[in-house]
Amino acid sequence: MITVANPIYDIVFKYLMDDERIARTILSALLKKNIVKVAVRPHEYTNDKRDSLSVFRIDFGATVLEDDGHENLILIELQKTWLETETLRFRQYLGVQYQNPKNMVGDDRDQHALPMVAVYLLGHKVGDIEEPVIYVRHHAYDYNEQRVTRGLPNAFVDSLTHESVIVQIPRLHGQINNRLDKILSIFDQTRKDADNAHVLFLDDSLYNDDDEMKLILHRLLMAAADADVRQDMNVEDEYFSIIEKRDTEIMMLDKKLAQKSVQLAQTVAQLEQKDAQLEQKDAQLEQKDAQLEQKDAQLEQQEVLLQTTIRMLKQNGFSDEQIASSLNISQDEVARLTAHKKM
Repeated sequence: MITVANPIYDIVFKYLMDDERIARTILSALLKKNIVKVAVRPHEYTNDKRDSLSVFRIDFGATVLEDDGHENLILIELQKTWLETETLRFRQYLGVQYQNPKNMVGDDRDQHALPMVAVYLLGHKVGDIEEPVIYVRHHAYDYNEQRVTRGLPNAFVDSLTHESVIVQIPRLHGQINNRLDKILSIFDQTRKDADNAHVLFLDDSLYNDDDEMKLILHRLLMAAADADVRQDMNVEDEYFSIIEKRDTEIMMLDKKLAQKSVQLAQTVAQLEQKDAQLEQKDAQLEQKDAQLEQKDAQLEQQEVLLQTTIRMLKQNGFSDEQIASSLNISQDEVARLTAHKKM
């Protein structure tokens, strides 16, 4: 077993990819193509917006030897992150490449963009996709969903679309079944030291028959022994520790805000319920007032009727006593009704 620097760290990965031969080896395995030449393009190493999650990016110009013997120049946009980040950032980086006039070839009459392949080395899982490496490739279809192959590849079509390779580093579990598995085994985080995430333990006997892998291991051994590299790894740890703390605080704040939003919604609902109850009570009171007004009108109508009856009885010579007995009311009531409206 040998102890090597962990290439999940940006500084180690940069140190590794600075070697042109190693870069060709890794990119050839990822793209499953024979890359005979690779060059880092201007503004290659970027850790944009250090106040947010890091996305480490390298842009390569690669010469690919195709099966028919001709060479083809392509652009490789390699992005690596070891924490989850938003998809928008990846799209923004791709947008920069699409807009860069340096990625155009040909003359004014026949100008087209270099074919581009986007490679993502992710330090996190992508949903429920279980495969550690997936290839996203574009194809052309006609209206009837029949695949179009005649005339393709085509410079115009390839200028407007790109293929992708997505590597989920947490899905690497030490199994080596092919060339790419062997290359990616140096990223397998199940091999890292439990007490020191800066280093991995690798069984060098697995690579004895592979000169390219020996070169990669030697490079990682050199990185582990380099004091500047180790210091930069410490800086990355401190940086991401701050980022994780900040994200935890943001997550807790979001949780509290969500709880307050729920409480506010409940309060609003309770107030609306109380308002509805008050409106219902107001409606009931209005109904009672209407009923009382109706009863008052009925009583007033009955009183007018009694007064009319009493007047008629008095005109016919009935006494108050006889009227009270006839109408089943008291003599006082007869007197009141008589006094209320003079007969």
